[in-house]
Amino acid sequence: MDSSLLEPTLYIVKGLLIMDNDGNRILAKYFDHNIFPSNKEQKAFEKNLFTKTHRANSEVIMLDGLTCVYKSNVDLFFYVMGSCNDNELILMTVLHCLYDSTSQILRKNVEKRVLMENLDVVMLAVDEICDGGIILEADPNAICQRVALRADDIPIGEQTVAQVLQTAKEQLKWSLLK
Repeated sequence: MDSSLLEPTLYIVKGLLIMDNDGNRILAKYFDHNIFPSNKEQKAFEKNLFTKTHRANSEVIMLDGLTCVYKSNVDLFFYVMGSCNDNELILMTVLHCLYDSTSQILRKNVEKRVLMENLDVVMLAVDEICDGGIILEADPNAICQRVALRADDIPIGEQTVAQVLQTAKEQLKWSLLK
């Protein structure tokens, strides 16, 4: 066996994937271009993965030499893929971070319609969790704080009354401190 396969590496995650109830890709990020060199291979893998997992009760599956951990909720499936030598607990930690941060971003309304409306923020969260296969953060609260929109960035017509009052208080405070 090749000894380089057993050496520890930071490149643990091979891919992150969110699919809908029909097996269609909503969000996919693949980090190992040797395993999935083109979109055709990615789609074939996703179809195979979905057919094996959409009715299963387990959380871990070995497929095509990859360890895949997954979680489903309402009409969404969340997947994290790693090599067959990677620790499933680390991959599960990434999966829980992905799911929990998505749940917080969507205000615990984790379903396809709401995810599609907030896809830009979820994509930012995925980028904060993992970059190039290296796990950057595994705390969903930290992820949500990094990707949260500031109240200044939200148009006043879309802000809640509490947000408008908070902005007004801050502006008044700063004007008095000057």
